[in-house]
Amino acid sequence: MAVGVLALQGSFNEHIAALRRLGVKGVEIRKPEQLQSVRALIIPGGESTTMAKLAEYHNLFPALREFVKMGKPVWGTCAGLIFLANKASGQKTGGQELIGGLNCTVHRNFFGSQIQSFEAELSVPEIVTKEGGSPTFRGVFIRAPGILEVGPEVQVLAEVPVPYRKPAKSDPADGNLEENAGSEKKVIVAVKQGNLLATAFHPELTADTRWHSYFLKMVDELSQEASSSTLEDDPTLPEPPKYELPIFQQ
Repeated sequence: MAVGVLALQGSFNEHIAALRRLGVKGVEIRKPEQLQSVRALIIPGGESTTMAKLAEYHNLFPALREFVKMGKPVWGTCAGLIFLANKASGQKTGGQELIGGLNCTVHRNFFGSQIQSFEAELSVPEIVTKEGGSPTFRGVFIRAPGILEVGPEVQVLAEVPVPYRKPAKSDPADGNLEENAGSEKKVIVAVKQGNLLATAFHPELTADTRWHSYFLKMVDELSQEASSSTLEDDPTLPEPPKYELPIFQQ
């Protein structure tokens, strides 16, 4: 199984290292034609505006959108989440181009600036049920986005409580951040929708590979579903080989 990692900027090397620990080859993706050689794609964390400009320069957006529309698995972390969202607020002047496909609205710098980065223990029942290990996962949030709204088809995987704060900018979507003084709200930080997985934090910056293992199993499941559909259409075709993924050990 070869998994592509968008390698324009950001933490792509860390994702490739995590895949390697699970016995999977990570392929650096910088050109549209390279997407044809991989079954799935990870879009890493980084500076989303810079990544968007580089993707536009290399004419990657049409190929990335087609990759998503074809139903191939894509996982976006931090900046990658912003890329996959249908709508994004809190952007720099002029905005940035998005891939889209994930029915949600994301706030680009929901948790503030670089100095407001933090780590938090996340309860992710979906991951624990499928991967085992610790009941929580260490989330590394670096100038992280937050998911303000999701569509009915989007599965929420993780949330974190956010203390009261007023919007930093006059953005219509920031009205959703208003809370009564002294109260707390929760903001969504991980979701799944069909072939798309997205996290506002950086699993690749921890030694815990459960998120990567979860994504690889998602790739395998979607591949088997697609193969089953093809076999139903033409039963004369041979069944594709099945892949056994490594079991996570804490």
